Amino acid sequence: MKLLLTSGGVTNPRIHDALVDLLGKPVAESAALCIPTAQWGHPNCGPVSTRGFISGLPPWGAMTSLEWGSLGLLELSALPTIGAERWVPWVREADVLLVDGGDATYLCHWMRASGLADLLPSLRETVWVGVSAGSMVLTPRIGADFVNWPAAEDDRTLGLVDFSIFPHLDVFPDNTLAEAERWAAQIGGPAYAIDDHTAISVVDGVVDLVSEGQWVRLQASVRDDPSSTV
Repeated sequence: MKLLLTSGGVTNPRIHDALVDLLGKPVAESAALCIPTAQWGHPNCGPVSTRGFISGLPPWGAMTSLEWGSLGLLELSALPTIGAERWVPWVREADVLLVDGGDATYLCHWMRASGLADLLPSLRETVWVGVSAGSMVLTPRIGADFVNWPAAEDDRTLGLVDFSIFPHLDVFPDNTLAEAERWAAQIGGPAYAIDDHTAISVVDGVVDLVSEGQWVRLQASVRDDPSSTV
């Protein structure tokens, strides 16, 4: 897959341009499926926020509000009950999967239980656009601080990329650089702290930072200049 891992969605022209580059065609000619599943696992999410993501209403737009050629809904928790012969073609026909935030361990559970996780390696040209937990689910670990689903066994997720993500840098009071550094020490591997105007593009293992905001690369106690942007 082609990955565009964001904290806040498609929030500025640089991230939008990166999305179009990954799609290889205009948004208006692209078919999208939105996946709200992660929201059900987070105590701060629910029917109102889920509706906001699906409808693109402020302040939850940033992805589904784009003028897609077509836009549909894929609820992962429903897939095991309808059979792969129905939903797999829907996924294969989509140009992009728009994956919302919430709890990444809950999302990881349903990606595995539905069979979507097993399908991902075959989706070579499909673009995955994640928001917050929708991005974190592809990393090896999210850290205990970001586990909100009571049934989660630990903080491990799918590990499709080799770095972890600390989202919403300086967006919420507790998401400070100092907290990101403490979190990274627990993760023990490569990680990025990104704000809501930053995205991480990954294509064939090549990682690029796309930002009109702030990001920091963290590895244990070693970090880059937090003012760096690409």
